[in-house]
Amino acid sequence: MPPTSFYACALVTGASSGLGAEFARQLAGRCHFLVLTARRADRLEVLAAELEADHPHVKVVTVAADVAEAVDRQRILEACLQTGAVPDLLVNNAGMGDYGEFASASWDKLEAMIRVNVEALTAMAHALAPLMIERGGGHILQVSSLASVLPIPDFAVYAATKAYVSSFSEALRIELQEHGVHVTAVCPGPVHTEFGHVARRGAAGKEHPLREWSYVEARQVVSEALAGVEINRPKVFPGWKIAAAAVILGALPLALVRLAMSTRPRR
Repeated sequence: MPPTSFYACALVTGASSGLGAEFARQLAGRCHFLVLTARRADRLEVLAAELEADHPHVKVVTVAADVAEAVDRQRILEACLQTGAVPDLLVNNAGMGDYGEFASASWDKLEAMIRVNVEALTAMAHALAPLMIERGGGHILQVSSLASVLPIPDFAVYAATKAYVSSFSEALRIELQEHGVHVTAVCPGPVHTEFGHVARRGAAGKEHPLREWSYVEARQVVSEALAGVEINRPKVFPGWKIAAAAVILGALPLALVRLAMSTRPRR
């Protein structure tokens, strides 16, 4: 059954492309206000115009901002409050990756990834959770990853940040449930978005070597994630192959995981 909840105000981070843009498209028909934030103002404006044309009832507010910066996060929060509606859905989608060996990584890129994937996600939840409690309820959807279920060499820091997202989401869900605020983590496998291009190092870099069969379309990931929010699921693994992989990977002994990962494809 498709989601039917209607939100007074939904906030989507990392909304200029990929899963973020798809979240915006699927939420536009079910919000009074839709606040979209990302660093690329031009893409946000094009997306906002598209959504308002397709859904005349929704007011789309765009905020060109870097969620890794505290001053920008404050601007995002102020834009939400200026709508006059306390956000009752936060989609913590902004994220980045880096594929390659840790020792040869650029520290600047690793630091930026940690700040976006961990610090910014945590800070946005921290800013909005008290407001949701005050209004009597709300939803926080955290975009994690299948990578969160195991350590991945050559993707070490990214996988670790997503393990944080999943663990944090589980604990936050327990804390907030008595206040009517629900937390769901969505853990997709590989998706055809710009993420892989950004994660690779240089023009000759390679994406993480995952086979085409494991990819799930962005539309399906978002649809299943929002359906999970609708029924208050703690965690969503979109696509039956990814869901099966999560069960299998979660059951493997760590010694076997180490052995399997030591035979990973290399450049």
